[in-house]
Amino acid sequence: MKVAFIGSSGHYNYAMEGIREDRNISIAGIAPGSEGEDMSAVYRAACALGHAPRVFDDYMSMLDEVEPDIAVINCFFGHHAKVAMQVLKQGIHAFVEKPVATTFEELEELKEVYSQSKAHLAAMFGIRYTAHFMTAWKMVKSGAVGQIRLMNAQKSYKLGRRSEFFKSRSTYGGTIPWVGSHAIDWLYWFSGEKFESVFASHSARCNRDHGELEVSALCHFVLSNQVFGSGSIDYLRPKEAPSHDDDRLRIAGTRGILEVRGSKVYLINDEIDGIREIPLLPEQNIFVDFLKQVREQGKCLISAHDSFYVTEVCLKARQSADEKRIIWF
Repeated sequence: MKVAFIGSSGHYNYAMEGIREDRNISIAGIAPGSEGEDMSAVYRAACALGHAPRVFDDYMSMLDEVEPDIAVINCFFGHHAKVAMQVLKQGIHAFVEKPVATTFEELEELKEVYSQSKAHLAAMFGIRYTAHFMTAWKMVKSGAVGQIRLMNAQKSYKLGRRSEFFKSRSTYGGTIPWVGSHAIDWLYWFSGEKFESVFASHSARCNRDHGELEVSALCHFVLSNQVFGSGSIDYLRPKEAPSHDDDRLRIAGTRGILEVRGSKVYLINDEIDGIREIPLLPEQNIFVDFLKQVREQGKCLISAHDSFYVTEVCLKARQSADEKRIIWF
C-alpha cells in the first residue's frame, strides 16, 4: 500500500507513527499542499523510517505519477478542503488534518465530493486515541458517571512563534476550528448528543504580533436532552510550563464525576468513597485504526460523519464569536 504526504503544517506524525508499525506500507511521495511549505521535515521523518519518497513541487503531479492508496493531507488549514476534494475525486483515501474545511461552502462541497467517492476519509482527531482519553471514554460508556448532564473541556497551548499562515483567517481558519476542535469533539464523542445551539467569544488581543490569530476563546453549547457543554480554548500556557498543552475534561453525570487532567483519569461516583485514579488503557494510533478501515478489517473510531459534523460545529461556534450572537443548529 502506497502513502503520499501533502503538506507539512499539521500532525503528519500520526501517520509516521502508524507507518512505523506497518511494514506493508511505502511512503511513495511528498509534496507541498500550500505555496511556500517546507517539506524537509516530512522527508527526514520518512527517511528515518527507511523510506525514500519521491519529492514533488506539485501535489497534483504527485497524485498522477505515484497513484497512492492514501493521501495524508496537512497543508495550511484553509486549504484542506480543496486538497481533500482533489484526492477523493481520484478515489484516494484521505487522512486529513482538522478542520477538514474552514468555510461552510467548502465543507458542503467536500461532503458532496465524498458522497460520490468510494474512498474513506477521517480527520486527525488523534487525542481520542491517547491512553487517558480512551480510558475516560470507556469508563463513561460503561456507566461510571450515569447519565451525562454537564461537560467542561479545556484546550490550552503555548503560543511560541507560529508560522506566517497562522496570522491570517484565510489560511489559518481561526483558533476555535483549529485548537478548539478537539474540545468540541470530546463533547460530541463522550455524550453522543447533538448540538442545538452555541454562544461563543474569541479575542486576538495580546497575541504577540500574530495578526488575526485568536489567543483566547470560550464556547457554551446546548446539546440534545438538555445536556450543557463548554469549551475553554487558549494559547496562554506559559513557555515555562512542563508540557506544550494542558488538556482537561470534566464530565458530570447522575452517578458521579469523571475528570481528565495531567494525562490521568479520576473518578468520583456512588460506588466507592473518595477519588479514584483509574488505571490507563494502552495508547493507540489513529492512523493504524484508519488503515484497518481502508483494508476492510474494521471500522475507524473517527468516521467521515464525525469529521464533517465536528467541523460544522466548530464553524458555527466561530460564527457565533464573530457575530456576537447565539447560533442555532
